[in-house]
Amino acid sequence: MSSFKRLLHHPTGLVGLLIVVVMVAVVVIGPHVIGYGPEDMDFMAMLAPPSLAHPFGTDSFGRDVLSRVLQGAQVSLVISAGSILLAAALGSAIGIMSGYWGGWVDSVLMRLMDLLFAFPSFILAMLLMVLFGFSTANLVAAIALVYLPIFARITRNNTGLIREEPFVQAARLMGRHPLAIMVSDILPNILAPILVQASVGVAFAIILEAGLSFIGLGVQPPTPSLGGIMADGREYFSRAPWVLTMSGVAISIALLGINLLGDGLRDLTDPKLRERA
Repeated sequence: MSSFKRLLHHPTGLVGLLIVVVMVAVVVIGPHVIGYGPEDMDFMAMLAPPSLAHPFGTDSFGRDVLSRVLQGAQVSLVISAGSILLAAALGSAIGIMSGYWGGWVDSVLMRLMDLLFAFPSFILAMLLMVLFGFSTANLVAAIALVYLPIFARITRNNTGLIREEPFVQAARLMGRHPLAIMVSDILPNILAPILVQASVGVAFAIILEAGLSFIGLGVQPPTPSLGGIMADGREYFSRAPWVLTMSGVAISIALLGINLLGDGLRDLTDPKLRERA
């Protein structure tokens, strides 16, 4: 049975997959269906409660909260997925080289990763944003750098386990280039834990991006983000709790779906749990 078919028969993974698929579809299609843009203002409907016209209510500028949440979720997902993709690519390359070569290469690369591990993730991301500026590209790079050592460690440990396997030894005896061995022989055999970590990493990246935007160090106005919407709603929460609440619910649903999907992928790729899935 293929991995995808096994995922469809895994209750937790299937629920997570459905939530993620529906969430992505709503985020992509929703902004084109709603009759309001995220920056359209209606000063006659400021802080209006949820209604048929505005299902999530409006904010202090009369902007439709549903439209802003959908656009903000789209921005957050793109930033989070992009940063994790970058971290996975660079971290996997570092980890495979470290695990394959060993020796001083392993020592130097892993000490650099330990240096990044020494900083709490949110503090490191804050420091990078302050140093390099508050652009979207810098935000993606900052989140990627935070999760870079995680992927490096995972790939390094798994590479160390299979580098002495017969098929790797045979490739060496045939005179194949080390880079070709890393890409075609080692990487496909350690791809499963990388994918599992990537799915979990996207969830944490969403939280990190929302936290940075909440304190003004992430996505900058007028571009909406879930953290920025929550920061705006905090100022008038007692009068209009729906602004902060709806954006918080959107983050919670995204995290629920991604974490369930990650749990399903973990169970299906773990040899000890695979038979139970």
